[in-house]
Amino acid sequence: MYFVTICTKNKIKMLSEIINNTTVGNDALVVPSKIGEMVNECWNNIQTKNKNIYINEYIIMPNHIHGIIEITNQREMQFCIEKKYGFETVENQERIYNNNGLAIVERRGRRSLQNIIKDFKSVTTRKYNTMVNEKYKNCLWQKSYYEHVIRNEKELYKIQEYIQNNPINWIIDENNI
Repeated sequence: MYFVTICTKNKIKMLSEIINNTTVGNDALVVPSKIGEMVNECWNNIQTKNKNIYINEYIIMPNHIHGIIEITNQREMQFCIEKKYGFETVENQERIYNNNGLAIVERRGRRSLQNIIKDFKSVTTRKYNTMVNEKYKNCLWQKSYYEHVIRNEKELYKIQEYIQNNPINWIIDENNI
């Protein structure tokens, strides 16, 4: 299980807005932007499009996201929605159809966290590029990301709590970083 943080390029606040929700006590409301809604959708699709990958706690902040990803039994073959690049050979792939009638192609090999994040950033950047003018294209994510291996239940609980409290901590932090 991994704790992952991905920041926007130059930590520009474009994914959401944090609003102090004093009507419910000491709480904060996260309101995603249009870009943030697209990022949320893509993040939630990680689990849908990859067998044995589970999304745990997740939060979208104005200039970053935090999430917990669990990759179970990495030696099993993974399945994902078919990607068409024009050079696949059908004889090396078994086709299965999901409930929506979309072809699912068996992926040979393992899905590493690095590949999952690379695919996530690639898909979100392509979608982002359709939402912005030329000047801002390819300016969604910073080049790298932070990852931490979660080693036990106690650590998992602390990280889940950190993610859940991140919006209220954002409001308290004068620098919003």
